Amino acid sequence: MQIVKNANLALAFLLELGVLAALIYWGFSTESPLLVKIVLGIGAPVVAVLVWAILGAPNSARRLTGIWYWLLRIGFDAVGGGALFVANQPALGAIFVVVAAINCVLALLWKQ
Repeated sequence: MQIVKNANLALAFLLELGVLAALIYWGFSTESPLLVKIVLGIGAPVVAVLVWAILGAPNSARRLTGIWYWLLRIGFDAVGGGALFVANQPALGAIFVVVAAINCVLALLWKQ
């Protein structure tokens, strides 16, 4: 069972990276001038990294706990799925959201 729990933790990390990839894809796929694409494609993931590093990362001094952590985590994953939906990738967005939801439910049950 420990292998499955560790796999779930690894999946959580991959989902965090997936959120960043989705934001990059969204930013560069907007129908905007090149400068705006660059700002969105780089700026949105940078903001996401900063928010997660300060409020969600396991070693952060300011890491949220309890319901606030779970709201952040669910919101963070929802941003990744939403970015894919907005970037005209609804199937990928749906898959991302379903996988993230399963990951969160298991993490909550296993107190990860």
